[in-house]
Amino acid sequence: MKINILFYCCLLILITSCSTPKNISYFQDAEEIRGMAVQAEQQFRLRPEDKINIVVNSADPMLESQFTLTTINRNNILGADYSPTVTAGRNTGSNSQVIAYTVDEQGDIMFPVLGKVSVIGKTRTEVADFISKRLIERDLVKDPIVTVEYVNLGVKVLGEVNKPGHINVTRDHFTILDAIAYSGDLTINGQRNNVIVSRQVDGADQTFIIDLTSKQDVLQSPAYYLQQNDVVYVTPNPKRKRESTGNGNAFQTPSFWISVASLLTTITALILR
Repeated sequence: MKINILFYCCLLILITSCSTPKNISYFQDAEEIRGMAVQAEQQFRLRPEDKINIVVNSADPMLESQFTLTTINRNNILGADYSPTVTAGRNTGSNSQVIAYTVDEQGDIMFPVLGKVSVIGKTRTEVADFISKRLIERDLVKDPIVTVEYVNLGVKVLGEVNKPGHINVTRDHFTILDAIAYSGDLTINGQRNNVIVSRQVDGADQTFIIDLTSKQDVLQSPAYYLQQNDVVYVTPNPKRKRESTGNGNAFQTPSFWISVASLLTTITALILR
């Protein structure tokens, strides 16, 4: 009788050790918050060291060529002894490439003819509208179509995701869910309720914690819309942490508890004899 009781106790320990619940489902409160307002859309706003391409199109090719800087790769034309050169004319040939403008520490770029243009804190649409208006006001181009594209904007995703690394961003809105999707989703060992977003704002570090199991928490987080240079870190769960040691997960394996149960049963049988 005592042996049976001991056997069932060991069996209970074995079952509970092998059935560790994993909180891996996203948006577990989705039905409860139907119709909830989403965090207001946030666009990327230019900062020092950001790079942008600016292309000016016009009905007059001679005019537009003055405002779109390009490089001509002379290596492809004259041989390896020549380095790329810069020209103010826009060359649409296969050997040319539009030059990126780098925002300086004061938040300015040097634009052809217009000179210094402040772009800090502006979206790419606002930069395009500003340059277009300046060209018209100074009677430089009557019908400009100005296009601004991001060059080096991106975020980093680290930790328990399938494809960690740097993600280049070319559109205006980029969310935490976009970053996770581009990273191939979280691994089974990633903590869904403890995703960290680190952000630099005016020289100060800000940290946000996002719980992916709660749709409400995700949609209302200030870090739902990511900003350039944000770092997303998916923390490992306890199982992954234990794997950092040699026998960290030994106590969680079925074979370990089977051995324990067998040993206890043997010891009990010997004592009863």
